[in-house]
Amino acid sequence: MRLRAFRAIDDVKACELFVEGHTRVLTNIGVTKVTSSRHDWMYNPAAFVLIVESLDGEKIYGGARIHVAGGSDPLPIEQATGAMDPAVYELVWKYAQHGTGEGCGLWNSREIAGYGVGSIFLTRAAIAISQQIGIKSLFALCAPYTVKLTESVGYQIETSIGNNGTFYYPKLDLLATTMILEDLNTLKHASDENARAIMQLREHRDVVRIEELRKKKIEIHYQTNIPNLDKWDLKALIKNIEKPTIEPANIDEAGIQFM
Repeated sequence: MRLRAFRAIDDVKACELFVEGHTRVLTNIGVTKVTSSRHDWMYNPAAFVLIVESLDGEKIYGGARIHVAGGSDPLPIEQATGAMDPAVYELVWKYAQHGTGEGCGLWNSREIAGYGVGSIFLTRAAIAISQQIGIKSLFALCAPYTVKLTESVGYQIETSIGNNGTFYYPKLDLLATTMILEDLNTLKHASDENARAIMQLREHRDVVRIEELRKKKIEIHYQTNIPNLDKWDLKALIKNIEKPTIEPANIDEAGIQFM
């Protein structure tokens, strides 16, 4: 299968397949409040997408996204937690002055469950392409079962917001942890194995690799050189970011985007 990166507005068909697959996975785990308003990212010029697809491009097995602060919508973490702690707006704004984003929408289908494609390999690729985008840091809002994995690739828990970094959603019975990867260039907090793999993906963006996780092997055709970046202007985006006013937004639990 192929792991491909692109800007959302450059491939509407792939975005629609992403939404279809992600919606199916959410529905299967009991998250049924899926509305069209959750898919505005498809038209956000500051949203980048990673998909795991069949080589003919007709089927998607998983995906993830990087949303850059300053786009047409606030970061998902701001939308999900701003009503509970408006300090998240100031926190994102501070990091956005040097370019920041958020890893979100990570999912995989049952067909590739257990191979790591929908977890570690997509996560590594998302961090790798962030350097192409030009951002210096990444946020993530993690479900409990992904915190350790996220820490292994260099993220750390951000304790300045919420309850020492966590937010509780009673209706969904979920605990979300705020995490930040502050050193995208050096990856100093990542494990040696993950840092090495991410650096290799940065150096060789289009490559075929045999990946192995828990004695399961899979051939992945990486295609992570993002097309049309000559039309991407991060500096202009940063200039347009306004300093937030502390006015909490209404929480939309259906809009939570977990890593």
